[in-house]
Amino acid sequence: MGDLFAAMTVSSSGMRAQSERVRVISENVANADTTPQKPGEQPYQRQVITFKNVLDRESGNKIVKVDDIEKDTKKPFILKYDPGHPAADEAGYVKMPNVNSMIEMMDMREAQRSYEANLSMIEQSRNMMMQTINLLRAR
Repeated sequence: MGDLFAAMTVSSSGMRAQSERVRVISENVANADTTPQKPGEQPYQRQVITFKNVLDRESGNKIVKVDDIEKDTKKPFILKYDPGHPAADEAGYVKMPNVNSMIEMMDMREAQRSYEANLSMIEQSRNMMMQTINLLRAR
C-alpha cells in the first residue's frame, strides 16, 4: 500500500503544479489587452511558469513543484497603430502585450489534461486501496 500512497503523493503534487499553471495562464489571458497609460511605459508582459522535481523527504518520492514564474522576455511586444491612444508614440504606435490568446488557450488545455491525468491516477490508487481493504475484510 506504500506504493499506492506514493502514487497519490506524486499525483497530488502534479495537480497543485497544474493548478498554479492554470492561474498564470488565466492572468495572461485576462491581461492580453492591457496597454500602458503613457508613452514609453511597458504593457503587461506575459508570464511563464517552470517546474522542477524535488525530493519529498516525508515520502521519499520525487514530486513536482513550481520552480519559478517569470516574465517572457523572448517574445517581443506587438506594435499596434492607434494614434489616438494615450500611450501612442510619435509615430502613432502603441506597445501591446506579448500575449497570444491562442497559445494561452492551448497551454490551458494541456494543463487541464495534465490535471485530469493526475486526478485519474489518484482515483485509481484509491480504488486499488479499497479493493485491497475489501479483500482483507473477506478473510
